[in-house]
Amino acid sequence: MSDYIIQTQDLEKTYGNKVKTHALKGVNIKIPRGSFSCIIGPSGHGKSTLLQLIGGLDKPTRGCVFIEGVDITSLSDSRLSEIRGEKVGFVFQSFNLLENLTALENIQTAMMFAKSKQKFTNNRAFELLDMVGLSDKANSKPSELSGGQLQRVAIARSLANDPPILLMDEPTGNLDSQSEQDVMNHIFNIHKTEKTIIFVTHSNDIAKRAELLFEIRDGRLVGE
Repeated sequence: MSDYIIQTQDLEKTYGNKVKTHALKGVNIKIPRGSFSCIIGPSGHGKSTLLQLIGGLDKPTRGCVFIEGVDITSLSDSRLSEIRGEKVGFVFQSFNLLENLTALENIQTAMMFAKSKQKFTNNRAFELLDMVGLSDKANSKPSELSGGQLQRVAIARSLANDPPILLMDEPTGNLDSQSEQDVMNHIFNIHKTEKTIIFVTHSNDIAKRAELLFEIRDGRLVGE
């Protein structure tokens, strides 16, 4: 088994027809299994685009993305969906929780896509909430939670199917300093469980703690 859980090869992404925007221009990265990596760079230079391509949320104009040796860019939509469900958890800046569901139900809903048995689903969901320090908020809806608590629920949800990879796009971008610190403490504790984490951030403090740092400018990897 390769030490690299994720690799990209000459990755390019272009938007538009008449007027083209080159979001990524031949990006090559290798992510070791179990590592904590940060992607940094100015806004609009391709950081989130790269994360979306790695996670199979979008398809490149050219190039390949390999997850555990499988080129996900060549897969059918149904197989790609399976890979995402099994291998990748996503955390976004905007939380993306379902407002009409409790914290526990938001996690259980994510588990349904893996067709988990109900008893296992309930137990696992409580375990994940406890992991992020929110077992007492299991029956709270998003409107009853703070920003930091919402993001911790979103992190717990990303772990619903126990994926080896977590992709995080500015997950602390909307949080105050104390909430950011609380969330990051939980993220680093999760990393200790051998999860591979790729983290898009503008925070120098977070970037300094990364094992690998990738800087994207004008769609290119700086210092490649």
